[in-house]
Amino acid sequence: MIALIVQLISGALGGNAAASLMKGGLGTVGNSIAGILGGGMGGQILGMIVPSLGAAASSGNMDITSILASVAGGGVGGGIIVAIVNFVKKAMGGSNS
Repeated sequence: MIALIVQLISGALGGNAAASLMKGGLGTVGNSIAGILGGGMGGQILGMIVPSLGAAASSGNMDITSILASVAGGGVGGGIIVAIVNFVKKAMGGSNS
């Protein structure tokens, strides 16, 4: 449960960081929501790719490696989802604000 919370928070931060680097996005709240969704998905996907990290997180044994993996998976997942949403928004002719 703690790993999921870390992934969601990291996703929100990663989503907002990605949006600021791309000079666009959905606003702070929209980037945060998209980042939270991406963070949850990214963290879960990383847990499936590297089973030892997923097992450590699900067992409740949160060592520094598990925490860093959750932060990385969540942040990258959040950034990727915000980048995809921003790309689709631009492709559909949306403003870049």
